[in-house]
Amino acid sequence: MKPTSWLPILALAAALGGCANPERSRDLANPNIAPEVTAVQVCSICHGIDGNSVSPNFPRLAGQVPGYIVSQLENFRSHQRSDPPGFEYMWGISHHLTDAQIKGLADYFAKQVPINNEAVDAQQMAAGKLIFDNGVPAKEAAPCMACHGPTAQGIANFPRLAGQHQDYLIKQLHVFQETDGRPGTPMKQITHLLSQQEIQDVAGYLQAFPK
Repeated sequence: MKPTSWLPILALAAALGGCANPERSRDLANPNIAPEVTAVQVCSICHGIDGNSVSPNFPRLAGQVPGYIVSQLENFRSHQRSDPPGFEYMWGISHHLTDAQIKGLADYFAKQVPINNEAVDAQQMAAGKLIFDNGVPAKEAAPCMACHGPTAQGIANFPRLAGQHQDYLIKQLHVFQETDGRPGTPMKQITHLLSQQEIQDVAGYLQAFPK
């Protein structure tokens, strides 16, 4: 785990634009740069200007619960979140962010409108819905909706999951299941109860969550 692994991202951000113009600045160490400028000039490289990332390597942030974004950026900044994509991309980017900047970024992405995501087959949708709504009673696995809301919209510091990339969700569920890279949530206990097929089903359902 090398902090230097995020340097290429910072170099890319710097190379794509200067800092002389505060409306186009990519200066992550300047608290005077407006959060929405940082969102457009830096965060959009991976997450999209409107938070609807195209690549499943990066989570969609559009419409995300602001409290969840705040908690994750704080965890990146303090190095509490150490899953590989986290420390490779986000440790360096979050290093100089102030509390006010973090709140501003969270508010910016929370206001963006999520777009429809790719559908999955009907069988996976049905299986995923059962897990989301009811959990897996035979394994005493709690339903996802208990923490994430009946429409997967997110509640308090529990994230919005509706419309998230299936591949991203699968990877993160495996992080919870197999590592300690994301401490401080009940997800480790829950994911230990799920099979690979159940993880794929519920992630597929959430990607194509019915509107």
